[in-house]
Amino acid sequence: MRYPFSADAEILSLKSGTRVGGVTSDLSLGGCFVCTRLSLEIGTRIRLTLKRKNQTVTMLAVVRVAKPGTGMGLEFLEVAPDSGETLQGWIAGIRESR
Repeated sequence: MRYPFSADAEILSLKSGTRVGGVTSDLSLGGCFVCTRLSLEIGTRIRLTLKRKNQTVTMLAVVRVAKPGTGMGLEFLEVAPDSGETLQGWIAGIRESR
């Protein structure tokens, strides 16, 4: 299940080195949608860093949906060990606020 969630996003294409910045519009334990002006191709493997209120989450992900001019749907492949607890805390906080 995806939840509305805003965090600054920094995307790095692992193949090309292209960097893309944006803001998340939703979040789940399996992925998120990032609103950006520049989209990467579907299937691009990336390193994604999300920042919110002095907390950072880093993971490997892949682009699953690309909507030019709107953003990208990203699927998390592997969350960094030190980021998993923060990501779960963000999701738990959203659930509790509903």
